[in-house]
Amino acid sequence: MKMNYFDDTDTLYIEFRESDIVETRELDANTLLDLDSKGNIVAITVEHASNRTDVHHLSLLGLDLVA
Repeated sequence: MKMNYFDDTDTLYIEFRESDIVETRELDANTLLDLDSKGNIVAITVEHASNRTDVHHLSLLGLDLVA
C-alpha cells in the first residue's frame, strides 16, 4: 500500500495494490475509485484533500511486516 500527497494539486492518492486499472468510477466530483479486472479496489484519488480529509496527520495502526 502506498500513499502520495501532491501539495501542488492538493491531491491524495492511495494505492492499495499494484494492478492494472481497467475501470475508474467517479464517486463524487472530487473522488475517483480505480478497479482491476476482478472489481478489486486498486486505488482512490481524493482531490482538494486538505479540505476533505486530515491529510497532514497520518496514523498507521495494525501494521504487520512480512519479510
